[in-house]
Amino acid sequence: MLMEPNSVGLVEPRLYAFGSPEAPLVLDSGRTIGPVELVYETYGQPNAERSNAILICHALSGDAHAAGIHDPHDKRVGWWDNMIGPGKAFDTERFWVICANVIGGCKGSTGPQSINPASGKPYGGDFPLITIGDMVTAQKRLLDHLGIKRLFCVVGGSMGGFQALEWSLRYPEQVHTVICIAAGAHLSTQGIAFNAVGRHAITTDPDWQGGHYYGTAGPVRGLASARMVAHITYLSELKLNRKFGRRLQSADRLSYDIHNEFAVESYLNHQGTRFTERFDANSYIYITKAMDYFDITRTYGPLKEAFARKKSRFLVISYSSDWLFPTAQSREIVRALIAGDRDVSFVDIDSPHGHDAFLIDIDQLTRTVSAFLDGSQRSQPLESKPPAR
Repeated sequence: MLMEPNSVGLVEPRLYAFGSPEAPLVLDSGRTIGPVELVYETYGQPNAERSNAILICHALSGDAHAAGIHDPHDKRVGWWDNMIGPGKAFDTERFWVICANVIGGCKGSTGPQSINPASGKPYGGDFPLITIGDMVTAQKRLLDHLGIKRLFCVVGGSMGGFQALEWSLRYPEQVHTVICIAAGAHLSTQGIAFNAVGRHAITTDPDWQGGHYYGTAGPVRGLASARMVAHITYLSELKLNRKFGRRLQSADRLSYDIHNEFAVESYLNHQGTRFTERFDANSYIYITKAMDYFDITRTYGPLKEAFARKKSRFLVISYSSDWLFPTAQSREIVRALIAGDRDVSFVDIDSPHGHDAFLIDIDQLTRTVSAFLDGSQRSQPLESKPPAR
């Protein structure tokens, strides 16, 4: 693959393991898992004090591979490659950027596919339910391992935004700045409803087998349906109309076929099928449930009080056509931060791309993030040189 000049280039995933059955990670539910493994990637170099670290938190179907390529023959780059690298928003000539796959995921970190030490078999449906807080606690163990005492910034979009907010609340003394993109203080009732439909599609698939389907084809039909439903929420009505409208598959003539007669039907089927090739159905269940559980007021009290004693600088970004996390949810966070006399900037970006805009509309996002990080760096100067090797 021909790499662009400001790419981070070849990157190698790393593995950090901690805990054991005797000294496990205690989850918010009170249940435990151990040992725990986290797959992560880093881009750029730490400075002498390791004060230039930026933690990237991924969304539901994301993973640790946020930038660069793993192999010269890779056809695709990391999911936020256009934001991470020399001269980009998260400039790897200034910052040490880290991204880890969340626990519960299926891209190398401990999740339902992992071996349960109690049985010697994959956890499957026996994997304990997790929360956004549990994901952050595991990330904290990784950062401790990396010698990072305080993050310069924690950032994420969608579920990654949940994690960024949770970091500011759970470990407020260890976060200098927070960038929350296309997220909110909780998932809306409508969002929970869409997740419930997706989980229902998976768990009613005859091949789900109570989550113990490893070694078989698994609930691919249910997972594909779940992804189709979710994918609709990531787009806007304007985007769907522009891209597909009511266009038919057969030269604009009705074929009177129950399957894939409209172009949008074919598109969603394609998205569902592709998703089953790279994601695990159990992970989808566990991660969407973690998103449902996230609710700042339930965990930390009213938003104004929850944010009142936090010292972090905040940048909150929303998108005009996002109906999964509409601008009103971002404004709710901003109002609470202002009421608590917190340092907060807010930008609502005009975009036709819906919730997925933070992965697509990069130019304005880059300008906004870069300006915020520049201002934040002036308030906390970074060491100019990397540590001696």
